[in-house]
Amino acid sequence: MMLKNTGLVLEGGGMRGVYTAGALEFLLENDVEFPYVIGVSAGACIAASYLSKQKGRNKKVNIGFAKDPRYLSWRNYWKNRELFGMDYVFDEIPNRIIPFDYETFHNGESEFVIGTTDCKTGKAAYFTRNDYKEDVLTPLRASSSLPFVAPVVEFQSRFLLDGGISDPIPIHKAMADGFKKNVVILTRNKEYRKKPSKFVSLLRRKYPDYPYLINTMINRFNLYNQTLEFLEEEERKGNVLIIRPILPLKVSRIEKNPRKLEALYQQGYQDSKVQFKNLLQFANEKKAI
Repeated sequence: MMLKNTGLVLEGGGMRGVYTAGALEFLLENDVEFPYVIGVSAGACIAASYLSKQKGRNKKVNIGFAKDPRYLSWRNYWKNRELFGMDYVFDEIPNRIIPFDYETFHNGESEFVIGTTDCKTGKAAYFTRNDYKEDVLTPLRASSSLPFVAPVVEFQSRFLLDGGISDPIPIHKAMADGFKKNVVILTRNKEYRKKPSKFVSLLRRKYPDYPYLINTMINRFNLYNQTLEFLEEEERKGNVLIIRPILPLKVSRIEKNPRKLEALYQQGYQDSKVQFKNLLQFANEKKAI
């Protein structure tokens, strides 16, 4: 069931993304598709398995490997300066352990936009299906490369980091691409607002060659909070339907506890189920205001 004229916008959040995984699992089980999907960081990675229509894959990958030190550990960081084992996550798992269905993914009807951050400009860099016909894993890897704990990724002569730095909730990009109605899945509760970074001095030492990136990271809290205000206004107008946790999360960006992750996954699944009728009604409305 393709929800025509309705986009799907996905926030990141590291391991908090298992909430999104649960929400999308319910939609996948009910054959719900969107003509346009955009995600950043964990949201982009989780969207990929949703678009490859592999039921249960997101749970197997994001919860099943959480305690594996090759997937996520300080050992990875001290050894390779990356908290998540990026080669393991973006090569070993999708290509050998739990194979990603590239054929179904590439034959899908939905446009899928992956948001990253260009280190040289500090601005968002988006990649569509035409950009990654031969290699979708590298832009996904770039979109998920968190500052400080992952290396910069080179793709198509650009140097990239986590998409959530420059466009944490890419609603404006979805609207600019022609989708005035959007379902938005967030990984924070309604009351949450981001605070200024405490690591400005570390930023300047870590990324001295990327001054625009530093400025973007310093101002990220403002962008994030302004985007939330915009989303809530669009929700009041009937242009956006938001699925998000009701209560503050007890899961961190680098959570490894499978029980906590499982509970968050089920929370996303149930919230999506509760919103399902509203979602269908929202998508079937003739036009957004």
